Amino acid sequence: MSSKVIERFPAGGAVAVDDLVTALRAAPAGGPLTVGDERVVDFLVAFARRLLRPAVARRHPELASLGFFLRRGEIAKALHRVADEPGQLRFPRGLVFHVPPANVDTIFVYSWALSALAGNANVVRISSRSAGAADVVLDALNDTLADAAEAVRQSQRMITYGRDDAVTAALSAAADLRVVWGGDRSVTEIRRHPLAPHARDLTFPDRSSFTVIGAAGWLTANERDRAAAALGFYNDSYWFDQAACASPRTVYWVGDPATAEAARADLLARLRTVLNDKRPEVDAAMAVEKRVATYGLAVEGAATAIHFDGNDLATVDLAEPGAIPRRWLGIGTFPQARVEALVDLAPVVVRRDQTVTHFGFSSAELVAFARALGGRGVDRIVPVGDALNFAATWDGYDLMREFTRITSVVTR
Repeated sequence: MSSKVIERFPAGGAVAVDDLVTALRAAPAGGPLTVGDERVVDFLVAFARRLLRPAVARRHPELASLGFFLRRGEIAKALHRVADEPGQLRFPRGLVFHVPPANVDTIFVYSWALSALAGNANVVRISSRSAGAADVVLDALNDTLADAAEAVRQSQRMITYGRDDAVTAALSAAADLRVVWGGDRSVTEIRRHPLAPHARDLTFPDRSSFTVIGAAGWLTANERDRAAAALGFYNDSYWFDQAACASPRTVYWVGDPATAEAARADLLARLRTVLNDKRPEVDAAMAVEKRVATYGLAVEGAATAIHFDGNDLATVDLAEPGAIPRRWLGIGTFPQARVEALVDLAPVVVRRDQTVTHFGFSSAELVAFARALGGRGVDRIVPVGDALNFAATWDGYDLMREFTRITSVVTR
């Protein structure tokens, strides 16, 4: 007997996984989807409008970012990356199986939307632990479906199921591409289930990120820019409880000791003002966990000082810049260190490092830093406040190209 899953989009009841795969493999009404199919584009644009409604954006500001990402103009930019070229035609890969993480409850929409734009049939596993913004997204998707082309309903599925290896195995075997987001353990577990010989994985394992701030640049910036940066740093860090791969977990100050200390004090004061206004939730269990984690760094010799400013903000002075703890220490916990020049951080970077958010540097300094890294680590260098802004290039992958395949046409 085939195992069953619960359909969340389109909303429905339990369905056998074999029947689900059969339905997704069938040609949709009106013909197969194509790269940039207008039926999908129209659906995504209508969906984005729902996310940008003021009531939704106020409750879940991260959904406003998703709504902007799916505007028609942004969609056109994404599709431009996979436009046909002389002798090369782009086509969908086929059926894509997405396994997103539970701790970042909107990432699945970006992954799915780009794959759908590429004309693929998609099945997305939604964790049973997802709630809040994920539920709002699913409600908006189902509301949008009322006016959508039937092909969208037939070719796109979001489902929930428990720890059922039979379901994961069946969906993996049917997929032309499997997209796995999550920790190293999750990727390893999913990879136990074989793909078809022609299929392949696109994986997003454990990553860590940090912020670099030019101390002199910070102190010479105007009041408005520093206030905006403090708010941007809050958004980067406190959305998703600092657990997103792109959320900064360490802050590096670049400059001489006195300038760096003055800049640090100014940012922390501004961040405290933002925290007093936003009031992020940090329960007692999280507060205890943060203390255990930070004092553990001291025991290990990685920290020389620890300071708690309430339950929502903790700073840790690292013994040396290379002692960066890449594990999650709890929401609002920021190990910090100082270096003289940005390029001094190049030896610290490892392949696991994903995003560097920056403030107070010239373009030339940032490019020199990227060249010094030489591809050994860091896939994104973006301004403070943009850490969680998803892009069609992520973790070094050009996703629209990954979601399509090329047919070469050679004429005499």
